[in-house]
Amino acid sequence: MKKTWTRNDIIEAISDNVGLSLSESSVIIEEIFELILNGLENGEDVKISSFGTFSVRHKKIRIGRNPKTGVEAPIKARNVVTFNSSNILKSKFK
Repeated sequence: MKKTWTRNDIIEAISDNVGLSLSESSVIIEEIFELILNGLENGEDVKISSFGTFSVRHKKIRIGRNPKTGVEAPIKARNVVTFNSSNILKSKFK
């Protein structure tokens, strides 16, 4: 069974691999996530070299269909976060 990595798993891995305390590792991870979030909120793309690019994409209003009943319903316009992996990351999975 596949395991889903959580924020705490990442913090523990950084603590073990780098030798920082859990609290120091937690501060670093929280700061990284905050920087990514702030960039996206400001309408900027966030590119992490050799990993990929996070960006915000605007989706227009559209008509969707309930697959169970077939009833059409409008889907509101919204912004979504997308991730495009770099070619280096993609090549790891070929």
